[in-house]
Amino acid sequence: MAAEVERLNQFVAAIKAEGFTEVLLLGMGGSSLAPEVFAKTFGDGGLKLRVLDSTDATAVKTYEETADLRHTLFIVSTKSGGTVETFSFFKYFYNRIIELVGREKAGRHFVAITDPGSGLVKTANTYNFRAIFENDPNIGGRYSVISFFGLLPAALVGVDVGRLLAHAQAATSAPVAEKLGAIMGTLAQAGRDKVTFIASAAIASFGDWVEQLIAESTGKNGQGILPVVGEPVLAPSGYGSDRLFVYLRLGDDSGWDEAVARLEQAGQPVVRLELRDLYDLGRQFFIWEMATAVAGHILDIQPFDQPNVESAKVLARKMVDAYQESGQLPQLDSAEPTAANLNAFIAQARPGDYISIQAYVPPTTETDALLHQLRSQLLEKTKCATTVGYGPRFLHSTGQLHKGDAGNGLFIQFTSEPETDLPIPDTAGEPASGMSFGVLKLSQALGDAQALLDENRRLIRFDLGTAVNEKLSELLAA
Repeated sequence: MAAEVERLNQFVAAIKAEGFTEVLLLGMGGSSLAPEVFAKTFGDGGLKLRVLDSTDATAVKTYEETADLRHTLFIVSTKSGGTVETFSFFKYFYNRIIELVGREKAGRHFVAITDPGSGLVKTANTYNFRAIFENDPNIGGRYSVISFFGLLPAALVGVDVGRLLAHAQAATSAPVAEKLGAIMGTLAQAGRDKVTFIASAAIASFGDWVEQLIAESTGKNGQGILPVVGEPVLAPSGYGSDRLFVYLRLGDDSGWDEAVARLEQAGQPVVRLELRDLYDLGRQFFIWEMATAVAGHILDIQPFDQPNVESAKVLARKMVDAYQESGQLPQLDSAEPTAANLNAFIAQARPGDYISIQAYVPPTTETDALLHQLRSQLLEKTKCATTVGYGPRFLHSTGQLHKGDAGNGLFIQFTSEPETDLPIPDTAGEPASGMSFGVLKLSQALGDAQALLDENRRLIRFDLGTAVNEKLSELLAA
């Protein structure tokens, strides 16, 4: 990728010269998580970049209404070239751009990142995209942060990509990654199969990227290493004996030093990784990719495939097919969102289990806070590791582990209904629509729930209707 730095820099200069001020990345999983890290960590020196990876109609509408679309560059990013969420976003926003600038100029607002010969290459040529960045097809999505999938968005937000690559290259000559992978794999075999991240605030978003890398790579064949990101840090007595802690410390930030020291003194295993500056994230990207591969080797699994991700996609497509045939989605049992029902469900928790909150709801700051409160209460009540993921985003990351691991997860699925649904165009540039974002999102939730049930996972579903935050607040208060 070092040979591509000049091309990236010239592209960014051209985009700025034409008056673009914002970037909206349309992608899922490996295509979206790395750009989000760069936007949140470095996002002051270049264009404003946001990531759309939610099929929630309210979320899509919010991005549309808060963007200056006339001056927005859209990155359509998918390795396979056929990701349903990404193409739905593209068709919706392409139609909006036509309304603003006309059909002839619309393609200049779009750029593609994909594998050579993918369906997106054909689409990009058909609709006259500004540029196509064809990635090395041998790189898996979750391992693609220091390829075009990560570096083009990074360059647009102002990252010195040459410097970032130099830091990544430096990590290849040190044994840190192999040691880390050996620790992760060996402790997982011994029952410490949950890697809990504690990070300096400035690099907190790194956890969302590494969460997908570890979960999707190691969660299969009845095994799995669960990454735990963003969880409250408790006193040592608040944890069981199933954790490995990783402390990512940036510069002289000592905010977590005392809490981490207490964990060490209590006998919990802790790995400390020091970052001198933000560009040391380049080192961490390589270290964690290599370490994950090593851990997979120790666990005797294939860290570069994701067989159970496809199972949820297949079931979601069946839900969509049923809708298009009958006009209705299939029904799955759901419970009233009451404290009694939730308490009865989590009473099943055993030592070594984890609780996964899966929120097919609009991702907002207020909802973030409520879900964080919920995971905090569940952690304190059960001492089980907790994770939170918005759907369908997590299907492209931790979803593999949920179905492929040893079955020690308890899954709480929240769904919602949009106050105003949005149509997904059947074809970009045309108004006809046979499905909405609301139907797509619920199809994915139902498909994921059925995939979990098919693997004999413990699941409870709560539908929150249109009053998501009100219902969550009531649940918390009770």
